[in-house]
Amino acid sequence: MDVLYTDAIKQRKPTAFNVMVKPIGPVCNLNCTYCYYLEKDVLYGKGKNYRMPGEVLETFIKQYIEAHEVPVVTFTWQGGEPTLLGLDFFKKVVALQKKYAGGKTIENAFQTNGTLLNDDWGKFFHDNKMLIGVSIDGAEHNHDRYRKDKHGKGTFKKVMKGIEVLHRHRVEFNTLSCVNDYNTKYAVETYRFLKNIGSGFMQFIPIVERIAENPNPGLLKLVAPAYNGKAPVAEWSVNPEDYGKFLIHIFDDWVRSDVGKYYVQMFDVTLANWVGAMPGLCVFSETCGDALVMEHNGDLYSCDHFVFPENYLGNIREEPLLGMVKSRKQFDFGINKRNSLPKYCLRCEYRFACHGECPKNRIRVTPDGEPGLNYLCPGLKMFFQHVKPAMDYMARELVAKRPPANVMNWIRNRENQAVSQELPGRNDPCPCGSGKKFKNCCAGKPGYSR
Repeated sequence: MDVLYTDAIKQRKPTAFNVMVKPIGPVCNLNCTYCYYLEKDVLYGKGKNYRMPGEVLETFIKQYIEAHEVPVVTFTWQGGEPTLLGLDFFKKVVALQKKYAGGKTIENAFQTNGTLLNDDWGKFFHDNKMLIGVSIDGAEHNHDRYRKDKHGKGTFKKVMKGIEVLHRHRVEFNTLSCVNDYNTKYAVETYRFLKNIGSGFMQFIPIVERIAENPNPGLLKLVAPAYNGKAPVAEWSVNPEDYGKFLIHIFDDWVRSDVGKYYVQMFDVTLANWVGAMPGLCVFSETCGDALVMEHNGDLYSCDHFVFPENYLGNIREEPLLGMVKSRKQFDFGINKRNSLPKYCLRCEYRFACHGECPKNRIRVTPDGEPGLNYLCPGLKMFFQHVKPAMDYMARELVAKRPPANVMNWIRNRENQAVSQELPGRNDPCPCGSGKKFKNCCAGKPGYSR
C-alpha cells in the first residue's frame, strides 16, 4: 500500500459517494439506437430474470445509508427502464429506506424514459418527493430519430404523455438529452423546447461510442477506451466541433435571458471550475471514482460507462459496499483520470475547466502523437474559448457575493455599446436602406440609439 493511497484514505472527507443502481439491469421497453447499456445482457445472459432480489436490495440500502457520513443520502435509480419493475418494488424501496435511515434524510433520483408513467406513478413520485429525470432528446423529429421502441416506432408522444402525468401530480423533473450527430443541428430549438415543456434543469450528454469491426461472439460490440482492435466511432456519435457549436448556441441564448431561471448542467459545472469550486460532476473533476454502478444481482463496477469485466469490484453479497468503494482498485481507477492525461492536456489553458473530460472518451492522439486525447477536445476548447468573457464576469460576481445573473445586464450593455459605436453620423445614409439621412429615419429608434 503506497503513501498516496494511504494518505488518501486517511485524509478523505466525510464519506459521500454515489452508486447508480440498475435494479432491472439492461432490460428496457425501448430500443434506442445509441444505447450503450442494452448489450450488457451478454455479461449476465440474455432472457434471464433481471429483477433485483429482495435480499440484495435490502443489503444495499442498509449498507449504502450506513456508509454515508453525511446527513443527506441520495439514491439514484436507473436502468434499463426501472418502471418495468412496477410500483410495489419501489414501495418496498421506500419502506427499507425508512427502516434504515437512522435519522438521515433520504432522497431519491429516478431516471426514466417516461413512456410507462401513469397516475399511480405520478402520485407515488409526488408523495415520496422523488426527483425525476426524463430522457428526451428534444422536439419530435429530434427525439424519434434514435429513441424508438422495440418495433422501430418513435416514442415522443408516449414520453410527452408521461410528462403530462408529472405536471398533473406536481412532480419535479429535469431532462436528460443525448447529443448526437442529428440533433446538434437544432441546438436553440432543443433548448427552447425543453424550457417549454417545463424542464428547469437540463443535462446534455454527448454520445461517443466505438463499435468493434470484428467482435468476438458473445462479447460486447461497444468497446472500452483501451480496446486496441479496429473500432470506428459509431455513426450516431456527435462530431466534436458540432458539439462545441451546440453548446455555444445554447449558451448564447441562455446567458442573455435565462441565468438564474433555467439551469444547464454544463454551464453550472463550467462556472464552478471557473471559480475553483468542486464541479459536482465527475467528468469535469480532476479525479473520479465516487460515482459507481451496481447491477441487479449486486455486482459493483467502477462507473456506469465502465461496466466491463476489468472494472468489476465485487458483489455486495460477498463483500462490504464501503470496502469496495474504498478499495485500492477503485482508488487507482479514480486517480488515473488525472495521472493519464497526455502532456498536451497538461499544457492546455483550459485544463482547469475540463480535466480531460471522461476517460471513456480519450480515444484520440495528440498533435504530438501521444495517446489519450479526448475525442471531444476540439469542441470543448471552442466552447471554453467562447464563454470565457461571460464566465470571467460571473466568477467575479460570485466572488463578490453578487448574483451571476447580473451577467445578463452586462452583456446587454456591451452589445448596446457595440451597436452605438457602429452607428452612422446624423447626416449619413440610414443603414436601413430607406435612402433618407440617418437623423431623419432610424436615429433614436430601439437598437439605433447611443
